[in-house]
Order: sequence, then structure tokens, then C-alpha cells
Amino acid sequence: MTTSDSDMSVFEDTRWNDSIEELVTLLSQSRRVFLIGAGCSKCAGLPLMNELTQEVLKEIPNTEKAHEILQSLIREFDGAEGCTIEDYMSELVDHISIGTRRVFRASTKTYVEIGGKSYTVSDLKDALASIKQYIERVIVNRPVNIQHHRNFVKAIHGRLQSGKSGAVQPVDYFTLNYDTLVEDALSFERIPLTDGFRGGATGWWSAEAYDEKGVQARVFKVHGSIDWCLADDEVLPSRVRPNLKDESQTEPVLIWPAATKYRETQRDPFAHIISRLRATLQPSASNEVVLAIVGYSFGDAHINYELNRALRESDGRVSFLVFTNNDNPQGLLKDWLNDPATKEHVRIHANKGFFHADTRIESDVPLPWWKFEVLVRLLGGER
Repeated sequence: MTTSDSDMSVFEDTRWNDSIEELVTLLSQSRRVFLIGAGCSKCAGLPLMNELTQEVLKEIPNTEKAHEILQSLIREFDGAEGCTIEDYMSELVDHISIGTRRVFRASTKTYVEIGGKSYTVSDLKDALASIKQYIERVIVNRPVNIQHHRNFVKAIHGRLQSGKSGAVQPVDYFTLNYDTLVEDALSFERIPLTDGFRGGATGWWSAEAYDEKGVQARVFKVHGSIDWCLADDEVLPSRVRPNLKDESQTEPVLIWPAATKYRETQRDPFAHIISRLRATLQPSASNEVVLAIVGYSFGDAHINYELNRALRESDGRVSFLVFTNNDNPQGLLKDWLNDPATKEHVRIHANKGFFHADTRIESDVPLPWWKFEVLVRLLGGER
């Protein structure tokens, strides 16, 4: 996928010079962190979350119990807008928690009713595992082009890092995506990285890997990954090649939907990754952090909580660079921009303007800098 010349021509307007130069300067700082959402995978050929939802729904045969359960869950969201496969999986996880609690308490009613039918905890777990496998199938079977991601990490670890003296701190990539585009791009560009696993393409979880010396990039898969699985009798995941996965795994695809809050967030590696995110966004008094939020639509309440908390508790040591396809700041972004305590530390690159503190530079035409592929070209020095 290529970005058309027209996508870049709008930046010839000199009104955007200062904001672009400031963007490049901030992303040249020593402590850089990225929060990466599904929008960043679109240009590689992978579906957005709503597209993934439709493809998974088409993939699951109507002969499977997972199809029956999923259709019932969808009906429970009648009237709601923008629901995705993550919402349905989250709902399913909640039902599993209810059933598990009843079993633990030796209730006479250990089943759970969904859509007027009764299901055991085993039925629900099997359905959840099946849905995750179809998600993996949709993502793995799609041809991808990671050139934009390769250009991205080249800019971050090359052009925007050149000329620095002394030890360079690793760049942290917190990705909400199940795919492996970020770590693949880093590997292609021979940038030393860790994703919390030891070993090779097949490896085992080891949180200490994040503290290894010589690492230039650290990848945190906040919602798990299509190449993670949980083997029988194991409490921590393994990273396994897809062709090596078999029935011996209790969870052949280890991913977490966005809204599985308390129960899942207490388990490693999810708990460790969230702890790392929290610590990263609360730097010590002598440090500052720049967080770029790209391809994320602010649909995860748990992540939003962490971001809001960091911005309000960091005493001005955290700066947010936000890229949004909304014409102007909405929801949480609008709250941040209107709050005297936070507005100085948030720069919003929207579809119809740039917003920071009391600065409002609005555009009559779309500004596609919220598109990952366009942002990459800007970071690479194009205009």
C-alpha cells in the first residue's frame, strides 16, 4: 500500500512547520515510548478491529457451538454501536467468571444462561479458545507488507537518534495489537530487542529479559499475541511457531480482550506489562518521557485509566503526542485539552488541526498525519 502524493501535499502549508518540527524534536528525545493501536497495522494489510470482527464472524462455521454462543452474545449488544469481537470475548470471559465462581462455591446451578440456553464453563472456555484461533487464522493468513513498519523503526532508531552522545535508552513499544509487525520490523532492521521472552522463534516468558543490557527496543504486547500459547500445567506463556501448536496447549492462542479487567490483569505477563507501562509513565524527578499514541481509538477503559493517571500524577514530566482521525479532540482528549492541569502536556494531531494548550490551528482540509504510513514519512524527513 502506498501513500499518495496528495496525502503529503497538505503539509506544504507553512502553518504546519512548527508542529512538525516540534514533533520530530520531541521524538528525538532520549526517553521515547510508543502506544500502538490497530490503526498502525492497517497499512500493512491487516484489518482494523471492526473489519477483524466481521471476518471472524464469517470464518466460524454455524455448526460450531462457538458460533451459537457468539451469535447470542451479539444479540445481547442490540442497540449498541461499534461493538467488536473484543467486546464479545470480554462478555464471554465475564460469563466464564460467573460460572467458575458458581462451581467453586459448589452451587447447584453451575451452568450459565446465554440467549435462553444453558452452557457449562467448559462449553464457554472451548468457545473462547475457538474464537481466538479464528482470530489467529484471519491474521496469519493475510499477506502483509511491513515496509512502513521497517521505515518507522529506521527513523526512530536511526534518523531521530543520530548525533546523540552517551548511552541511549531503549525505546519502549507498548502495542495493543495481536500481530507481530513491530517485533518483525525491528528484527529485519537488526535492532537489538526483547519482547519478554528468552529463546528464539519458540521461547519462554522471562520478565527479566526486559532488563538485559544492550537492548535498544522493548516490545510489550499488552493484549497478548497470536504467537503466544499456554501449555498444560503452565502459568506463564510460551511463544510458539504456529505449526508447532497442538492440542497439548490449554490455550493455543493467548490473547486478552480489552475489557477483561480484574481477573486477567492479576495474571502475568499481563500484570507485569501493565506494571511496566505504569512505571514508564511515572518517571523520576530527573527524567522526562515522551509518549506517542498512534493508531489507538481510546476504546480500552483500562488503558485510558493508566494514561489519565500518568498524565495527572507525573508532575509535568510526561508529554503526550496523540494522533487521531477525529476532526478535533473528542472525549478524553477534549478533557485533557480543556484542563489547565494537563493541557500543556498534550499535543493532539487531529484530522482537521493541531491542538496544544491554548493553541488551536484548524484546517479546512484533512491532515492525514494520524495515518501511520504518513507519520512515518514525516518522521523520515518527507514533506
